[in-house]
Amino acid sequence: MPDDARTPQRAKFRAMEEGTAEDWSVIAGHFMPFAAKVADRVIDHLKLLDGDYGGFPVDRLTHCLQTAARAEADGQDEEYVVCALLHDIGDTLGPYNHPDVAASIIQPFVSESHHWMVKHHGIFQGYYFFHHLGMDRDMRDQFKGHENYDLTEEFCRKYDQMAFDPDYVTPDLAHYEPALRCVLAAPKQSVYKAALDE
Repeated sequence: MPDDARTPQRAKFRAMEEGTAEDWSVIAGHFMPFAAKVADRVIDHLKLLDGDYGGFPVDRLTHCLQTAARAEADGQDEEYVVCALLHDIGDTLGPYNHPDVAASIIQPFVSESHHWMVKHHGIFQGYYFFHHLGMDRDMRDQFKGHENYDLTEEFCRKYDQMAFDPDYVTPDLAHYEPALRCVLAAPKQSVYKAALDE
């Protein structure tokens, strides 16, 4: 199909080593509008958790919302609450490493301590159930002395492991959309940040 006014401009190379500054200018022009919609895609992915119980007392979306609600009610800041909301978003694509999926999504947008908390919450959450599966519930002890140990232990104890209550008054996803959009609006750290700041 020939290029015309309806076809977005595209780079001309067939291998990156052939790329020119003009090609990359075209690509950069597409990047910002695409990146600006990351919150929309995250919200769409959270919605996939709706109705997925996996045997739990509440579905996975309710668990995420309830974790965020408990953190919000306890006075945690907006970034923390968004981390609580997204901590299990990786359940669908990464059932064997869901914390890594969530941590990768939030990493450019949050502090290192909040990123570490999300990345390691699965091991810390294991304190509450690993022993029922023949695993070591004290696996988290490998991180004793780490500067983010207490933060992550508290997240699991006060919010994550508590968020399976069908009777808890849980806000809907729309309640958290403004905070989510705010936190995911601009990266704090990224290999591309220098180019984006120009």
